[in-house]
Amino acid sequence: MRITFKLFASLTDYLPPEVRPGNQMTLEVAPTQSISQIIAPFRLPPDMVHLVLVNGRYIAPAARATTTLHEGDALAIWPPIAGG
Repeated sequence: MRITFKLFASLTDYLPPEVRPGNQMTLEVAPTQSISQIIAPFRLPPDMVHLVLVNGRYIAPAARATTTLHEGDALAIWPPIAGG
């Protein structure tokens, strides 16, 4: 099944070079793959995977190893953001 995978801010550096000018790509994933399994090949530093949303809904860290997606879902990940 296909999903949209989006990385924001400094995490866009972990996308393949051909999609880096943007911040998203289409991924083919198995229906049984959890969020943790989907992002593992991208080698995102765990401390940088801060805010994880599926179709705009927050996924808590404890649920990321068991939450699976559906056809057409959007998985978005933000690093910690500091501001002042």
